[in-house]
Amino acid sequence: RFYDVGLPLLWFTETAARLYTEEDPLVILSSSSLKPTVSNSSSAWLVQFYSSWCGHCIQYSSTWKTLAQDVKDWQQAISVAVLDCAQEENFDVCRDYGIKFYPTFKVGTNEYYSDREIQSVRRLMVNILQNHTRLDWPEHCPSLEPLSSVELLPLLGQRSDHYTAVIVEKPHSYVGREVILDLLQFSGVEVKRALSTDLPLLDTLKITDFPSVYLLHPNGTHTPLHVDKRLRFFFSSSLRMLPGVQRRHKSDSSSSSASQKGALPHKQNPEPWRDFDRSKVYTADLESALHYLLRVELATHNMLEGEELKIFKDFVTLVTKLYPDGGSVVKLMETLSDWLLSLPLQRIPYQAVLDLVDNKMRISGVFLGAELRWVGCQGSRVGLRGYPCSLWTLFHVLTVQHDAMPTALDNTGLEVEAAPVLQVMRRYIRTFFGCEECGRHFEQAAAASMDKVETREQQILWLWNQHNMVNYRLAGSLSDDPLFPKAPWPSPSLCASCHEEKNGVHVWNQENVLRFLRHHYSASNLSPQYSLTPPRLPAPHQDPDPVQTRRPQEEHRGGGVGEMKKPEQKAEKQPEDGGAEGAGGGVWILGMGFNSVDMSLCVVLYVCSCLFLMLLFFFFKVRSRRWKLRHSRLHV
Repeated sequence: RFYDVGLPLLWFTETAARLYTEEDPLVILSSSSLKPTVSNSSSAWLVQFYSSWCGHCIQYSSTWKTLAQDVKDWQQAISVAVLDCAQEENFDVCRDYGIKFYPTFKVGTNEYYSDREIQSVRRLMVNILQNHTRLDWPEHCPSLEPLSSVELLPLLGQRSDHYTAVIVEKPHSYVGREVILDLLQFSGVEVKRALSTDLPLLDTLKITDFPSVYLLHPNGTHTPLHVDKRLRFFFSSSLRMLPGVQRRHKSDSSSSSASQKGALPHKQNPEPWRDFDRSKVYTADLESALHYLLRVELATHNMLEGEELKIFKDFVTLVTKLYPDGGSVVKLMETLSDWLLSLPLQRIPYQAVLDLVDNKMRISGVFLGAELRWVGCQGSRVGLRGYPCSLWTLFHVLTVQHDAMPTALDNTGLEVEAAPVLQVMRRYIRTFFGCEECGRHFEQAAAASMDKVETREQQILWLWNQHNMVNYRLAGSLSDDPLFPKAPWPSPSLCASCHEEKNGVHVWNQENVLRFLRHHYSASNLSPQYSLTPPRLPAPHQDPDPVQTRRPQEEHRGGGVGEMKKPEQKAEKQPEDGGAEGAGGGVWILGMGFNSVDMSLCVVLYVCSCLFLMLLFFFFKVRSRRWKLRHSRLHV
């Protein structure tokens, strides 16, 4: 049986031949897949039968996508799907199901009527789950019924291997049931609900505001859970951020959650765990991104020429002008930029770039650590987060820096583009980024909307929105780190004012989001903690006149605290660092580094100069003799 609904127009979308694609957070069904998918599923299904030529369906498609995204984490209990009755292959199945009007929805075997707001449809889904009989109860659907004080109070003080969150709400509230379903794919926390009419429970827990969450910790303690706003999104986000709460991967969602609870980072990752502040951006992540980009990703291109060379030059120029943290990294990028722009060659071997990155010329102040040292981008095990996270972070920082320094790109050739950071990022990912599928997704998003970005503010927000779209798409996949589950960012704990609710649906306050991004990715919010320290290059010998031979002392940045070396401290000989000093045995003269090639060039120039001076000498000698002869004859 069916019910006929049409949701109101909340957003406008461009008409397209396909209203829904595989990138959308829903299932696209056909005549061949409808029955096998729905009948053999362990979850309930909400299926929309629509027609791609129907004007109302076209307008309504964005609303349905929003609904599907909103309940994406409910998939184990109830899934959202679509079927296009305008496709010839689907004519028979739509006729068999008696579809007469579009859009029409089928939910199980019951007929439901609801108004056309997203919040109402979401509540309809909750009612469907709660009213299932035990015979057709979805396999992974949790209990949505409220518990009494008799059932909940004995849990106080008991130790457990997980958190227990008790949501106390008014009888007609749906917040508790929605949060239960929001946490369905997470281990380490169990959500229960109780009603505000249970006075013994309220007296014991001292709860006066509704809805509220009371948290029972694994160690037996229990406290109220503080949230800035008493909204479903804030409750769900706060519970997901609890230590030890992890997202189950789609491939093992049915496995026991006990093996995932309370996992510690250092037990899963052989790399040393680095404690970090989520509200900070770490220069170690930015440096690691550049190290991987320049020494690993770029190394797959033996020769840079044509369009590849131009794209690489643009990237180097962009980083040189906008990288916020001065010092050795900026000096390296400036040196690399000057070298690239001064070369008239159309082809450059990668090895030449690598030699400069590794500072084979031993130029003072140039250094980029040859070590991956993730901090804010570290994962619970090798292969998670890391480079993709740091590359996103790098370009976020560059968009904010471009907003803070609008004239930084003047006279570079990049200033003519409306969104230079995004355009350079697009070209780099399309050409060099190692994940081909990721690059294809980014290119699709860029082709669809990047040309609409016209201001620096829009540039910041476009990249933020696209990053969140990627998080939505990859949440729960094998690439999703269970300790750092992909979720809408920034979280309420970082920016409560960024989040609002409209008609029961989470919405972003983009003005506050922009304000947050400008602060979070600003130079003032960068932490140098864990950054690699530039080494002191060794002197060839002790010179009696240290002013002529000693390299200027550099600022030491170790462990996040910068301290200046004492002037009288002598340079100590350091072991060779393969990434920073390399081979070649350069000699330090007046603070400038020269290797054997430089010395050979000096010798050649010296010989040429001598030959030139000798030619001048003989030329003037001959002229002088002729002048003397001419004057002596006149005298006679």
